[in-house]
Order: sequence, then C-alpha cells, then structure tokens
Amino acid sequence: MAIILGDHQYGKAENRIVRIVRDTPRHEIRDVNVSTCLRGRFDAAHLTGDQGEVLPTDTQKQTSYAYAKTVGLASLERYAHALAVHFVDDVEPVDQARVELEEFAWERVSVGGAEHDFSWVRSGREVRTVAVTVDADGSAWITGGLKDLVVLKSSGSEFHGFLEDEYTVLEPTSDRIMATSLVAKWRFGAVDVATFDFDAAYAAITTAMVETFASFHSLALQQTLFQMGKTAIEAVPELVEVRLSAPNKHHFAYDLARFGIENHNEVFHADDRPYGLIQASVTVEGAPDAGPAWDQYSGLV
Repeated sequence: MAIILGDHQYGKAENRIVRIVRDTPRHEIRDVNVSTCLRGRFDAAHLTGDQGEVLPTDTQKQTSYAYAKTVGLASLERYAHALAVHFVDDVEPVDQARVELEEFAWERVSVGGAEHDFSWVRSGREVRTVAVTVDADGSAWITGGLKDLVVLKSSGSEFHGFLEDEYTVLEPTSDRIMATSLVAKWRFGAVDVATFDFDAAYAAITTAMVETFASFHSLALQQTLFQMGKTAIEAVPELVEVRLSAPNKHHFAYDLARFGIENHNEVFHADDRPYGLIQASVTVEGAPDAGPAWDQYSGLV
C-alpha cells in the first residue's frame, strides 16, 4: 500500500496590525487581523524535513507589517492583493497565496460637538472580512464579507405551512420575532483592483442587506436570505455570488399565564441553543467559476 503526501499549505495566522496615517493633523486608523497562507512545492519539508523551499512564517508576518506601511491599508482589498502577489511573484516555490483580513472598526470621539482628530472609540456592528487568492499565472479571486452582524425584527416574519410528522410540535405563526447573527461573503467578478472602490461597495452591500431584512415581509428566513443576496447583487453589479449563513436566534414567548398575566408577544425568552442554521448562495447565472475563491484559511501556522 502506497502512502503519499496530500494537499498541504502553511502560513502565519492573525497578525494584528494597526496602521495610523499621520500625514496631516487629522489622523486615520485601520485595525486588522491579517492571515497569510502559501501553497506550492513544499513536499520536501514534509517528507524529509528539508526547509530549503520554505519561507518562514515569521517572514510572512514581517512582510505583512512592512506592507501595511509601504502599500498601506487605505483599501483592504488592494493591500491583500499586493501582499498575495508579492508571495507568488517573489518567492519562487510559491504557486498560490491567500491573504485573509478581518477589520475592527473605530469611530472618532466627539469633543464639544466636533470630531477629534486623533482619538477614537471602538465601534462597528459587525466584523468586515476580506480574502484574496492569487495564482502563479496572475489569476486573482477577491471576496469580501462580514460576520457577527446581529439583526432583529419584532414583526413582519411568519412561519407556517411547513411539513409535519409524528415528532412535530412546533406551532405555526403569522407574527414572530426574526433574529440572526449573519455571516455573509461575496465574490467579485472582473474588477480593476487598482481603481475599484471596495469601501463604497461594502457600504452599498451591507446597506442593501440590512434594509432588505428590515423591510421584506418574510414567510421564512430562507426567503429573506435569498432576497438579501439578490438586492446586494443588484446594488453592486460587480458581484457574481453572495453566500449567507444565518443561525436562527430564537425568541420564545414567555409563559406569564401562570401568573395571571397576559403576554401578547411582548415578553420573550432568548434561547441561544440549539438553533436552526440556514445557509444559501445567490449567484448570477453564467458567473465565472469560483476557483479557489471560497477556500477557507485553515489556521495552519
């Protein structure tokens, strides 16, 4: 029986980088987690322990920090693309590089009604995510996204007419709380990395999804997810696919009748587990193949 080496990769996970731009009295801040992952001709390292083709993960870390200065973080996607291109073009054994980012948002402190030039408080209702994969032939796959976006609506959501069997005890409802902690990822088609406004696209996508969640009268969370993906693509035509994952954060009307108190969908118990997990992708028909766009960084260090 032959035993062979399978797929392998390595990188440096979660380099926490804070970049301050202080060229003017009004400073700017970007705060990110950067993870790098390299794939290529590293068989010897696994099979014989030969490290001759292995760029140390510490070097990947140092490069990530250096690029935060030389390339900058004004555009997260451009930074990730430049870093991935460097590893593929300048490190000979590397055939493919992936860079993933998480951004932690800050907002300016207001002093006397005016924004302070160099003080912030942590903000952000969600964590922004970016991933860029670059191949040796120059092909690039760019994805954006978010996680931990917690949204809730107290009405405008129904759930009834579902399949039932001998174990079904859930009561149908035409008025319920709908809440979730959304994870969304989107894939761009052909865009010019140097000129495309990724920040504006992020704002348009998140606005479209949140407004759809709020305003769309839902017969099921599945239906809402499709509509959110659809409106995101309509808002940013450069998108070719949106993937959504939504744990159903259940809210159950609390039994107050035993105390002689009426509860007309006003007092709830928020139950964190178990929970329904609804996932869907919304794709432009005829979109280019995803390739390695959706690969997940594995945490290998």
